[in-house]
Amino acid sequence: METSLLRPEPRPRREWPIAAGLLLLAFVPALAGAFRVTEIASGATPTAENARFMQMPLPVVVHIVAALVYATIGAFQFLPRLRRRHNAWHRFAGRYLLVPAGLLVAASGLWMTAFYDTPAIDDRAVAASRYLVGGLMLAFLVLGAAAIRRRDYAAHGAWMMRAYALALGAGTQVLTSGPPMLLFGEPSELARLLQMDAAWLINALVAELVIARRRAASRKPATMTA
Repeated sequence: METSLLRPEPRPRREWPIAAGLLLLAFVPALAGAFRVTEIASGATPTAENARFMQMPLPVVVHIVAALVYATIGAFQFLPRLRRRHNAWHRFAGRYLLVPAGLLVAASGLWMTAFYDTPAIDDRAVAASRYLVGGLMLAFLVLGAAAIRRRDYAAHGAWMMRAYALALGAGTQVLTSGPPMLLFGEPSELARLLQMDAAWLINALVAELVIARRRAASRKPATMTA
């Protein structure tokens, strides 16, 4: 008898910490969004910071609510064991909740970049980055939906992971922008651009690493057991 038969089966890795980490990353932007919606609903006094939201509240409310739905549902869509056990929910949530919410997040973000009277520090380079990220997120969602229609599950998961990574950029921006602001005060236009772009790049790189690992795992030959 082979010794491999005497070894206990390895315990599957717990996946819930992944969802918890993603939810934690989205927590601060969600908290800020809840504050903004409360501010709008209560009719707060317009200031230089919130005047654009008070004058035209619909786009930012759509963006905040859709982002909350997208971040929350998306945190559980990438857990393989949960997906296998509740495949019907995975498909329902992706088709009727996650993809529509993601499209609203990207579209409303692009709209606000184009039409809101943003601070001068966000007018040029940062705005260009937001246009690029919003456009890529829309494209990734469309490509992910097209992939699942042709039953290309690997491509579907990869495109959806890329879109989700960009959407969570706001959470990572808390980490890339918060400490420098505490240490050095308000950033320059270049520093603001670097801080914002660093968050999107970090998320995109992490997503590509996960996608590459999944591809490598799927190509491993199946091992035979006695």
